[in-house]
Amino acid sequence: MKLFVAGLPADLEDEELKEIFEAYGNVSSAKVILDRETRKSRCFGFVDFITDSDAEVAIKKLNGGSLEGNLLTVKLAHDKPVTPYKK
Repeated sequence: MKLFVAGLPADLEDEELKEIFEAYGNVSSAKVILDRETRKSRCFGFVDFITDSDAEVAIKKLNGGSLEGNLLTVKLAHDKPVTPYKK
Protein backbone atom coordinates (compact mmCIF):
# COMPACT_ATOMS: atom_id res chain seq x y z
CA MET A 1 0.00 0.00 0.00
CA LYS A 2 1.41 3.38 -0.99
CA LEU A 3 1.07 6.36 1.35
CA PHE A 4 1.34 10.07 0.58
CA VAL A 5 3.25 12.02 3.23
CA ALA A 6 3.22 15.84 3.36
CA GLY A 7 4.78 18.29 5.78
CA LEU A 8 8.26 16.79 5.64
CA PRO A 9 11.25 18.84 6.79
CA ALA A 10 13.13 20.31 3.82
CA ASP A 11 16.35 18.49 4.70
CA LEU A 12 14.83 15.00 5.13
CA GLU A 13 16.30 12.34 2.84
CA ASP A 14 14.82 9.10 1.47
CA GLU A 15 16.59 6.84 3.95
CA GLU A 16 15.47 8.93 6.93
CA LEU A 17 11.87 8.85 5.70
CA LYS A 18 12.10 5.07 5.40
CA GLU A 19 13.50 4.73 8.91
CA ILE A 20 10.65 6.79 10.41
CA PHE A 21 8.00 4.59 8.81
CA GLU A 22 9.77 1.28 9.49
CA ALA A 23 8.80 1.71 13.13
CA TYR A 24 5.26 0.75 11.99
CA GLY A 25 6.02 -2.15 9.67
CA ASN A 26 7.91 -3.40 6.64
CA VAL A 27 8.59 -0.62 4.14
CA SER A 28 9.56 -1.58 0.60
CA SER A 29 10.47 1.98 -0.49
CA ALA A 30 10.38 5.61 0.56
CA LYS A 31 10.94 8.61 -1.69
CA VAL A 32 11.12 12.33 -0.92
CA ILE A 33 10.01 14.28 -4.00
CA LEU A 34 12.48 16.86 -5.33
CA ASP A 35 11.87 19.92 -7.49
CA ARG A 36 13.03 19.18 -11.05
CA GLU A 37 14.92 22.42 -11.45
CA THR A 38 16.38 23.17 -8.01
CA ARG A 39 16.71 19.53 -6.82
CA LYS A 40 15.45 20.72 -3.41
CA SER A 41 12.77 18.88 -1.46
CA ARG A 42 9.15 19.73 -2.18
CA CYS A 43 8.45 18.63 1.43
CA PHE A 44 6.32 15.65 0.50
CA GLY A 45 6.95 12.07 -0.48
CA PHE A 46 5.66 8.53 -0.78
CA VAL A 47 6.15 5.43 1.36
CA ASP A 48 5.32 1.89 0.17
CA PHE A 49 4.40 -0.68 2.79
CA ILE A 50 4.48 -4.40 2.11
CA THR A 51 1.22 -5.01 3.98
CA ASP A 52 -1.92 -2.91 4.11
CA SER A 53 -2.30 -3.44 7.85
CA ASP A 54 1.14 -1.89 8.56
CA ALA A 55 0.28 1.08 6.35
CA GLU A 56 -3.01 1.61 8.20
CA VAL A 57 -1.18 1.63 11.54
CA ALA A 58 1.29 4.22 10.21
CA ILE A 59 -1.57 6.45 9.05
CA LYS A 60 -3.25 6.25 12.46
CA LYS A 61 -0.03 6.91 14.38
CA LEU A 62 1.57 9.61 12.21
CA ASN A 63 -1.23 11.59 10.52
CA GLY A 64 -1.61 14.89 12.34
CA GLY A 65 1.64 14.33 14.21
CA SER A 66 4.71 16.48 14.06
CA LEU A 67 8.22 16.03 12.70
CA GLU A 68 10.82 18.71 13.47
CA GLY A 69 7.98 21.15 14.11
CA ASN A 70 6.13 20.37 10.87
CA LEU A 71 2.55 19.07 10.87
CA LEU A 72 2.42 15.76 9.03
CA THR A 73 -0.31 14.60 6.69
CA VAL A 74 -0.21 10.86 6.07
CA LYS A 75 -2.87 9.27 3.89
CA LEU A 76 -3.45 6.69 1.19
CA ALA A 77 -1.83 7.76 -2.08
CA HIS A 78 -4.03 7.91 -5.16
CA ASP A 79 -2.76 7.44 -8.69
CA LYS A 80 -2.88 10.48 -10.94
CA PRO A 81 -5.83 10.34 -13.31
CA VAL A 82 -4.78 9.61 -16.87
CA THR A 83 -5.70 12.42 -19.21
CA PRO A 84 -6.59 11.24 -22.72
CA TYR A 85 -4.39 12.61 -25.48
CA LYS A 86 -6.13 15.29 -27.57
CA LYS A 87 -5.11 16.14 -31.11
